[in-house]
Amino acid sequence: MNAPFDGAPAAHESARTIAVVSAGTSDPSTSTMLADRVAGRAAEIAAQRGIELRVRTIDLRSLAADVTTALVSQHVSPALQEASDALRDADALIAATPVYKAGASGLFTSFFQVLDNDLLIGTPVVLAATAGSARHALVVDDQLRGLFAYLRTVTVPTSLFASPDDWTSRELGDRIGRSATELVALIDGGFREAVRGEAWGAYQHSFGSAGGTELGIELDTDLMRLATGGA
Repeated sequence: MNAPFDGAPAAHESARTIAVVSAGTSDPSTSTMLADRVAGRAAEIAAQRGIELRVRTIDLRSLAADVTTALVSQHVSPALQEASDALRDADALIAATPVYKAGASGLFTSFFQVLDNDLLIGTPVVLAATAGSARHALVVDDQLRGLFAYLRTVTVPTSLFASPDDWTSRELGDRIGRSATELVALIDGGFREAVRGEAWGAYQHSFGSAGGTELGIELDTDLMRLATGGA
């Protein structure tokens, strides 16, 4: 999915945007509930710093057919492109998935697999998962961190996992507060803007993945002058 980025830092705005991506398929969804709790806590912490946080939720359940089509035919629907654009423009991301058979949801992983490789470079991310048993608690750190490292995001140190017994525990609330604090610190510090503005050209880009910026050629070199017949 091609989502061009021109390499320039975004203009400073008092309002920032968090994209919440949830792969929950039930209604209500515990994955969405967990992500929403993080987003709400982050908004409170940001407000204390004088930052307005706007939250945009991407419900993957409604995009399931679009994601499958993109995987098998590379056709990107308008709805899927809109979701991609929302992630491209977001200052941070909260990604939540249910765990099935000791692994992240296939819908969740498929969605991020069809995204452009450069879409999330430098984006701060909170990783979250829910399951019916505490036996799946390591899925976030064991599986999701690797995926988001490949996408070249910066994941906050505190990951989140909730099984049925966790919802009323104080510990889950404390971890939500920690992860939200870490996320807001990265947003407020301008990490994403600095990486994209100052180090964009230093990343390896796939052909066509960076909106043309990956094709830039430095002409003022001895080799290029020799190739063009110059002195």
